[in-house]
Parts: sequence; C-alpha cells; structure tokens
Amino acid sequence: MESTALDYNYTYDDNDEKPVEPCSSDGENLLGGQLSTIYYFMFLFSLFGNGLVLVIIHRFEKLTTVTNILLLNLVVSSLMFMSSLPFLGVYKQLSYWIFGEVMCKIVGSVYYLGLYSSVLFLTLLTFDRHLAVVYSLRASQVRNQRYALLSCAVVWLVSGLACIPKMILHKTFSTLIDNKMFCQEHPGNTMSIDDKLRASGFYLQLFLFLLFPLIVIVYCYVRIAITVISSKIVTRFKTVRLIFVIVLLFFICWTPFNIVELIHDDDDDDDDNPSCDEKKKRGYAREVTHDITYIYFCISPIFYTFVGKKFQSYFRQLLVKRFPGLKKHISVSQVSRTNMSTKSTQKSIELS
Repeated sequence: MESTALDYNYTYDDNDEKPVEPCSSDGENLLGGQLSTIYYFMFLFSLFGNGLVLVIIHRFEKLTTVTNILLLNLVVSSLMFMSSLPFLGVYKQLSYWIFGEVMCKIVGSVYYLGLYSSVLFLTLLTFDRHLAVVYSLRASQVRNQRYALLSCAVVWLVSGLACIPKMILHKTFSTLIDNKMFCQEHPGNTMSIDDKLRASGFYLQLFLFLLFPLIVIVYCYVRIAITVISSKIVTRFKTVRLIFVIVLLFFICWTPFNIVELIHDDDDDDDDNPSCDEKKKRGYAREVTHDITYIYFCISPIFYTFVGKKFQSYFRQLLVKRFPGLKKHISVSQVSRTNMSTKSTQKSIELS
C-alpha cells in the first residue's frame, strides 16, 4: 500500500526474475513501527469523537438539513478510513501481513475510499458554508435535502472510481528473500501496465484530491472572510482567525504527504536510481508525512463540528446530563430541536 509508507525496497530484475540485493530499510521500518503505535490511539479517539458527533446529531438535530447530511457522510468516511489503521499498525510493527489476501483487499479498499471521500466531503462542506454565507438568500433555494443527497452520491461515486487503479495494484505477494507476505502495491516491472496504472493513480490523487480541494477551500474561505469582515459585526471577527486555522491545517497536514509522494514518483521514473541514503531519507519522510495526514483526518470531522456554538452547547448539555456535578462549572444554554428550524439551521455557518 503506497500511501502507508510500507515500502520495504524489495526489487527484482526484470530479465531473470532473480532478487537484487535490496537497500536495507531497517531504520525506516523501525521508525514506522514506533510511529504506528499512535494508530491505535487515533482509531480510539476517532471512534469516540465521531461517535459523539453522531450522538449529538441524533439527539439534538435532524437529518433533513444540508449541514447535518454532509457532516454525517464526513463522519462515515472518517470512520471508514480510521478503521483500517489498527490493521496497518500491526502490519508496520510486524513488517509483514498476517491477515490474509481477502482482508488485504478489504483493508486497502476501505483505506483509499475513506481517504479520498474524506477529502471531498471536507471540500464539499467548505463550499456549502461558502454558499450559506456569501449567497445566504439565493442559496436557501438551492441548499435543500435533494442537493445534499445528490452531492454526497457524487462524492462517493468519484471516490470509488478513483480507488480502482489502487485496488488493481493492491495485492498480497511474497518475497523471494524471506518468503514473508506483504500487502501493498507490488513492485513490478517499470514498463508494465501496472506502472501506468500506478502513475495515473498518483496524478489523479495529486490533482483531484490535493490541488482541486486546496483551491476550492482557499477560495471559499477567502470569500467567507471578506463577507464576515464587511458585515462589520465585531463578534464575528474571531471567525477570520478560525478560517485561517482551518485552511492552514489542511495545507500543513495534506500537502507534505503529496509532495513526498511526488518526489518518490519522480525518482522511480528516473533512469538513475537514487542512492541508498536517499532512499532512506525519503522513507523517513514518507513515514512522518503519512502519519501527519492520518492525524488530520482523525480530528477533522470533530473540528468542523465543534467550532460552532450550537454544537458546543449541545456537548455541554450532554456533559451536564451525564455528570450533574458539572452543572455549577459549565454554563448551559438550552437549544432545542423545536427552536431550531430547518431554514435557520441551513443558514447558520456554525463558525462563531
């Protein structure tokens, strides 16, 4: 699996199919095994945090609003992605695959589908907020349940189609050196159809799941910031700071991963193979940038949900109800379902 940085540098000669002496990746594997321990914590944190989002939506909100439909799908895609991390954690700690060929395909499919759909749902949520703030009056006619369901269907379809090249390449195989089983993209011939699929899959990820979302997110939040500032409401100016944090987090966490992958792809296309030291440095960079990306997608649904005062109020209500002793320490403003109409919920940007 290329995106998990599980590249053990086992290479094969295309002419006689005999193994070539590999560059040692012990240091990279050790770093990957150490970092993979946080996968279990990320999985548990994501399970708790996203589960809390689902509870709040179920108890206090309705699934008839655009925002809640998009949030629900973002939570599902995040949980789907995070469900693959415990398997990848075991894989990286052992340095070989123990779950069999069927689970290799299932985990790989869930990983890529969850990863790609999470990026697009985050972009879709940003675009929807842009509509609600910048075109609040006209957008109310467009932002309905049908629009939300159709948008989610398109995201799942595009994400599923984008996974096809990865899924064709993703398989189990054993090395001729130690006969251990691996679950990732097979390091096949550089001039084969597999190599063309690998290149197409990477550039699809680069343009559709990095550049396009980044452009949309930056554009939408710039327009939101301009609208908020022009409103001349003093209490809204903290929204601009939050907007900056959202864009910065996406850029910091998602861009290095793709840059490292781009460097890796360019090195593989060169006639002169990089030195062993260069491979090791690149391997360390892939391990770290992948894990940073995982952390972002772990917290993003929770972050996007709890930046709003309404969801913060719901969370405080849950805490006080579960732990009555906290009532004297936590101020709770009652926000009921009946008071929050569909129209007002859709117009709310949940940023202040």
